[in-house]
Amino acid sequence: MWFLVLTGSALTPVQGGGLDTLEIRRPKVVLRGIPFSLEVVPQTVDGNTLTQLPSEAPVLEGLSLPPSATVTWDVDRWRIQGVVAEDSGLRDLVVHCGEVESRARVRVIPGWLSVLPPLVAIALALILRQVVISLISGIWLGAIFLFDYDVGGGFFRVLDYFVVNALSDRSHAQIILFSLLFGGMVGVITANGGAQGIARLITRYARTPRGGQVATWGLAFVLFFDDYANVLVRGNLMRPITDRLRISREKLAFYVDTGAATVASVMVISTWIGYELGLIEQGLRIIGSDENAYTVFLSTIPFRFYPIFALWFALLIAWTGRDFGPMWEAERRARLEGKLLRDGAEPATDLTASAPSAGKGREMPSRWINGLLPIATILVVGLAGLWVTGRAALQEQGVEGTVGIGEVVRNSDSYVALLWASFAGCVVAVVLSVVQRILTLAEALDAWVAGLKSMTLAMLILLLAWSLGAVTEEVHTADYLVQLLRGVLSPYWLPVLTFVTAAVVSFSTGTSWATMAILMPLVIPLGHTLAMDAGLSADVASHLLVGVISSVLAGAVFGDHCSPISDTTVLSSMASACDHIDHVWTQLPYALSAALVGMLVGDIPTAYGFPVWLSLPLGAVVIWLVVRLLGRPVPSPVSQA
Repeated sequence: MWFLVLTGSALTPVQGGGLDTLEIRRPKVVLRGIPFSLEVVPQTVDGNTLTQLPSEAPVLEGLSLPPSATVTWDVDRWRIQGVVAEDSGLRDLVVHCGEVESRARVRVIPGWLSVLPPLVAIALALILRQVVISLISGIWLGAIFLFDYDVGGGFFRVLDYFVVNALSDRSHAQIILFSLLFGGMVGVITANGGAQGIARLITRYARTPRGGQVATWGLAFVLFFDDYANVLVRGNLMRPITDRLRISREKLAFYVDTGAATVASVMVISTWIGYELGLIEQGLRIIGSDENAYTVFLSTIPFRFYPIFALWFALLIAWTGRDFGPMWEAERRARLEGKLLRDGAEPATDLTASAPSAGKGREMPSRWINGLLPIATILVVGLAGLWVTGRAALQEQGVEGTVGIGEVVRNSDSYVALLWASFAGCVVAVVLSVVQRILTLAEALDAWVAGLKSMTLAMLILLLAWSLGAVTEEVHTADYLVQLLRGVLSPYWLPVLTFVTAAVVSFSTGTSWATMAILMPLVIPLGHTLAMDAGLSADVASHLLVGVISSVLAGAVFGDHCSPISDTTVLSSMASACDHIDHVWTQLPYALSAALVGMLVGDIPTAYGFPVWLSLPLGAVVIWLVVRLLGRPVPSPVSQA
């Protein structure tokens, strides 16, 4: 029998208290040898929960309690922390409080089983290249461990327990609705020619090889709202221009690919943000943080070194006219010999038809206002929504007078603001299309629905990602990893190791979204606990946590950018009509260079406290030196056709 030491301050015992029963709340499973927590809720004769401290502390039988184990009173329950189960299997536990006794059973499993669900998901993603099947398999395995090793029953719990719980969460539903609405807006502005209009606006100045490359690069920021639309529109629009300027198809595909996920992932409004917010919010919930997920998302942007440096690298290549490696050979061939593709190359098929279309074959006018105004509406309404919801929250807290913008945003409801913004963008896009008679109302709605459909797979992956995150939480994967790495891995090295892990997984699987889904619920609690164990201050721990989250997002984008099996890499080859292997081979040295600089100048030093506002310009200088020292000017012919 183990007697627990009651800790806390200003706790007043209440003699008697009408205590009748004890409700024991314990995890579905616990890990052998890994400390866990129990809750004991004292209740009255009529079933009501006591809100005053009973006169006696509880006594626990059946499990081990190290000297550090404690029990604290929290409003209406005891929290017993540091309980340890030494043996696997079903274990009986008994809690006494005075004359009242309650019994419960807890399932104990070996700790190594807890890492199998995410590992199986990663392994199957590498082998099968099927994200949905891989995630479902990982969830299924976790359900087997959680529900009495029932293989058949665990399969059905994937849907009725994990997916349903993920879908029924209010914030999850808001994220899904926002993402679908944003996809619908993209479908309308693609169908009405607005996206093409924005693209044509920037290409008027592409009259030289440098101008053509810079225009192709800059167009990524104009079409920032979606990586697929970015790739398809830029590749097909710029290909005739870059062909005329004797820019190789490999170079065009490089610019098209570089500006896709790298831009969409860091923008405050895009089809990516709902997904990223959902994963960040889940990770924060696991560690018990009440921080605003949108605020954390914004704070990670300066630390996303790979996408930032990759974009800067591409701009320097375009502006200086220098290349190295296989890209230099491709550019020399195109510029001097007029061969846009190497001899024997097999250009990928043009996928223009894969974009949402409408108008029954009519030629759509390319008016930039039809694309820019809905996007501007989302930005304006989104910012206004953050302000309105933030001010309302502060007023409910009794805060009056002048308040800083940062404080307002921290207290805002970003999900509500994004919902308002995406809905307003859809309305504006449809109204513009119908009023100008570009599309009929039926055609506009068809394009909107096509945009919704384009987000279906992404939302399915997100639901499964939330479900796998719930599995890892319930089987205590992070607790097991923390126990293994405690005292072995310095928390300062976690950001760069996280980036490497995410980069390897995303490159191998070809999907950034599955990589984020698998790693985010693991590394957030891991980083939080390692920082706490190291005795770091709250500010330093928060700084490292931002670095870890940023590394997941940045490392995942690396694979999306340069993996030969990534969807955007394939689409870039197709939209640019470039040989796919040539595209991968020529851009890989550039992607690896940006990743290496990001780790050495960004992830490692900033984890130790080096200011990010110095890392970014320092990295920019290092990349300039790489281009200057390794790159060679591409020779130009005396005259160009």
